[in-house]
Amino acid sequence: MTPTTGPASAVPLAGGYSGETFAVEAFGQQAVLRVYGRHPERAPIDAALLRLVRGLVPVPDVLDVRRGGSQPPHVLTSYVTGTRLDIVLPRAGAVLRAALADSVSAVLTALSGMPFVRPGLFVDADLRLSEATAPADGLVEWLDDHELPGWDAGRRRALRAVCLEADTLLDTVDRTCLVHSDFNPKNLLVDPVTGSVRALLDWEFAHAGSPYTDLGNLLRFERGTDWAHQVLERFVGKTPSLQADPLRLGYASDLWALIELAGRSVRHDVVERADALLRAIAGSGRLDAVAP
Repeated sequence: MTPTTGPASAVPLAGGYSGETFAVEAFGQQAVLRVYGRHPERAPIDAALLRLVRGLVPVPDVLDVRRGGSQPPHVLTSYVTGTRLDIVLPRAGAVLRAALADSVSAVLTALSGMPFVRPGLFVDADLRLSEATAPADGLVEWLDDHELPGWDAGRRRALRAVCLEADTLLDTVDRTCLVHSDFNPKNLLVDPVTGSVRALLDWEFAHAGSPYTDLGNLLRFERGTDWAHQVLERFVGKTPSLQADPLRLGYASDLWALIELAGRSVRHDVVERADALLRAIAGSGRLDAVAP
């Protein structure tokens, strides 16, 4: 099945900010169409990743991949029923929250168990890795590459000191695995009754990297909550060969994403929350700071 003859309808899906994901109906079947207008090279990579993890992590089936030609690069996947975790979690009672912690931590554990020889960015559908192990030499250089709107020199210096500490900490990570790198509640579809994870979506930032990155990403805005403690406890209990203080390593890893988010010129709620959290980290000098 392909959208070559044109889907009967295309409805933008909520949750992301790219405007490139649509619910479609083609040939009587519901599906999801992801158009790669901004990063066309990612279409075959994302399709390859979905096929790689199928059966190990809950993901949609790949129905069609187009790399270009007469149509924009896109990936067509099966439609998975479920509700986004960011909608379910705030309303969940104690039993459901515990079930969500169980199921989400199990996905984290599964990803951390998919090893790669070294860190890197995926460059093609064979999932070959880039020569560079990261988009910059370190967090300090990453910060230097980003303008942070409204930040004065003193606050940047304070954040730079935290980045230097985080770089030193991340240099101790001795294992590489598959990292989703956008492992946040809006990309997790869950069953709102049982708490099981139905699908992990949006793989456009996936790479080979630290087994702590997705943990930090998931708990970015859940810092200090009972649910964060539940997730951490279950992740540590299920995942072998973790280093000491995995949450601190996760928060250090998440600085890459926080800096990129806070530096964006197009502002929306997630960008503003990332900026507020980054300001709290800079102001306190603590990786585990909580935004006011």
